[in-house]
Amino acid sequence: MYRHLMVPLDDSALSAETAGKAVRLARTLGAKVTFFHAQEDYGATSVGALQRVIAPADFNEGMAGEARAILAKAEAVAREAGVNHASFATTSSRPYEAILDVAEKQGCDLIFIASHGHRGIKGLMLGSQTQRVLQHATIPVLVSSIESNIAPGAMMGPLTTIGDEHRSLAAVVHGLEFLVRETREGKAPPPPALLHAIVRYVKEFPEKLHHPKEDAYLFPRLRVRTSEFDGTLAELERQHAEGHRVIDELEGALARYEAGEAGGFGVFAAAVEHFAEAQMQHMRLETKVILPAARQYLTAADWVEIDKAFARNGDPRFAVDNDEEFRALFARILNLFPEKVVGGAVGS
Repeated sequence: MYRHLMVPLDDSALSAETAGKAVRLARTLGAKVTFFHAQEDYGATSVGALQRVIAPADFNEGMAGEARAILAKAEAVAREAGVNHASFATTSSRPYEAILDVAEKQGCDLIFIASHGHRGIKGLMLGSQTQRVLQHATIPVLVSSIESNIAPGAMMGPLTTIGDEHRSLAAVVHGLEFLVRETREGKAPPPPALLHAIVRYVKEFPEKLHHPKEDAYLFPRLRVRTSEFDGTLAELERQHAEGHRVIDELEGALARYEAGEAGGFGVFAAAVEHFAEAQMQHMRLETKVILPAARQYLTAADWVEIDKAFARNGDPRFAVDNDEEFRALFARILNLFPEKVVGGAVGS
């Protein structure tokens, strides 16, 4: 029986689905999961070479890449499922070799890999490596044919988007809780800039990108199709509104902590705990109740409408500029977190 799964990831929607499927298999087997991402050498690219000279700060950010962001979202899935996990990232121009090398060094006995991926501007074409992994692997390889298992048609886009946003928020919340624990244990407090970036993210990301998608499209369409979940939807909408107060409480507590008020850290830690608990409960309710209900009750026409609204320029509230801004902020935050926040082995 397999006890340790290696799961290579890129930044595609297919890879996000792969992580979820691998975690479900690992939970069934009682196995550990090691997530892995191979990123290109940014310094060797023409853009990187130019930025090294004219914009060193941008160059350093490019060198850091999105590996920690990609792996942190996968870890959020494993953590929620109670599955033992670790993460590794490396820079490689031959990803399949890196996959096999890390799998061997970590003692993995199964490679769980997507059948194919896609190449975006920053993406790794995972599928182009799958055949090479199959050809050279000395341990079993399970190829997950994701496209036959994901939601069909227009349903895929909105569900993938909402799920990805949940994982991003969960990763940031986890990191914030980690920082509070470290400080409580007497370790060096986190830099103020990092705390401010986190608070900005958890304040603006839900309001500008996440909640409008649900409030304007998903929730109303589900109400039209069934009244079975009206109570749950009302509770979620109440939590959306209540979230403003909780975030304001967190922001105010951070200000008092930074001002050096007596007991300021205790107030901030309590605010973080309250916020984290509320946020995670909220996302679990959506993930376990509302998203399955939407799959069951919404029609193909509903999903086409929702998918169009979520797409670029489909609704000005979901502008691609906002999406890219928060994606960059998320990656920056994850790169600033202590190493232990993401697997303890990223960048190795």
